[in-house]
Amino acid sequence: MDNKCSKYEGLFIFSNNETLQKHIEECPDCQAEHEKMQKVSNLIGETKFYYMSKFKKRRKLKAICAIIMFMFCTTTFSFIDNDGDFCDALLYGDSLTAEDLGFPVDSYGLLMVDDEI
Repeated sequence: MDNKCSKYEGLFIFSNNETLQKHIEECPDCQAEHEKMQKVSNLIGETKFYYMSKFKKRRKLKAICAIIMFMFCTTTFSFIDNDGDFCDALLYGDSLTAEDLGFPVDSYGLLMVDDEI
């Protein structure tokens, strides 16, 4: 029967680095496991640049979208703020009519239509 040491994971997670290093020097099973983990860590380190570059692109895209949204909102709100009649009608609860929007209306307030077709 083969008795392998299974302390590596527990020592790696719960103990300090000195205790882990002492055990790795004494135990060949844990030493082999540590070498495997170091190889995996090196592979992750090699691919880290590729994945981080994707996240940097996303951050730039989010920043650009936020700037465009800020510019759109400031332009829109400054337009509403400068046009007093339109803003007053919205603020004081009056309903907007076709005349308020600049359309030609008759004496009843209905849209004026030419009879010529």
